[in-house]
Amino acid sequence: GAPPHLPPAHPGVFQEMVKSECHFTNGTARVRFVKRFIYNRRQYVHFDSDVGRFVGDTPHGERLARRWNSDPEWMEHRRAALDRHCRHNYELCTPFLVGRRVPPSPSQSL
Repeated sequence: GAPPHLPPAHPGVFQEMVKSECHFTNGTARVRFVKRFIYNRRQYVHFDSDVGRFVGDTPHGERLARRWNSDPEWMEHRRAALDRHCRHNYELCTPFLVGRRVPPSPSQSL
C-alpha cells in the first residue's frame, strides 16, 4: 500500500508519472541527472547519471532497465540529457533566479 504519510490512492484511478531532476553542486561544476518512472506512487525504474544507466526498482522495472540499457542509441540520448536538459536550463534560468535571491530572515512562529 501507500506509505502512511500519503493518503490512499483513489480506487480505479491509475497514475503514471515521469519525473526529471537536476541536482547542482557549485553551479554546473557538479551536476547529477535523475529520471524517475513512477506508477501509482511507486518508483519502478530510474536513470541516474552518476550510475550511467537505468536501475530497476521492481521486477518489472528490472526488465525495462535491461532492455533500455541494451539499446546504445537510447542510452546515448539519456546520458546526453545532463547537458541538454540540466546544464542548458541552468544557464537559461540562472540570471533570473540568482538575481531574485532574498537573504534569509528569522523564522516566525504561528
